[in-house]
Amino acid sequence: MPELTHLSPAGDARMVEVGEKAVSRREAVAEGFVRMSAEALAAVVERRAKKGDVLLIAQIAGISAAKRTGELIPLCHPLGLDGVDVGLSVVAGGVRIEASARCTGKTGVEMEALTAVSVAALTVYDMLKAVDKAMRIEGIRLLKKSGGRSGEWVAP
Repeated sequence: MPELTHLSPAGDARMVEVGEKAVSRREAVAEGFVRMSAEALAAVVERRAKKGDVLLIAQIAGISAAKRTGELIPLCHPLGLDGVDVGLSVVAGGVRIEASARCTGKTGVEMEALTAVSVAALTVYDMLKAVDKAMRIEGIRLLKKSGGRSGEWVAP
């Protein structure tokens, strides 16, 4: 079993020490899905949601969230991100979200990509909840990451 790096030998919570790690280019890509009714999906496509343009506002929310990950997740390092992209697309049954985060640093950006997807999905949900109370946020996961000692990892 891999070592739990966020616990001290005594079992206390700690932020992982990255001071000795080499700086490298790091990237992570995550995805998620918001399943919704045909009526809610039509509101997205036709841009008639009462709160505004669902895809645009969720995109901005995801980018903003990635930038604040270190504040939201207690043991994450605050990172100077080089870039964040959040894409939302209408597909059968709902909205697919994919986010990528990049930095040049000593620790990875997986949590930033996952946070971007999560908050974008929550924003879609918030903007359409009056239309579809049965929406579901599904499948938030890391697709791939690169950089650091581990090289590249791609989801099976």
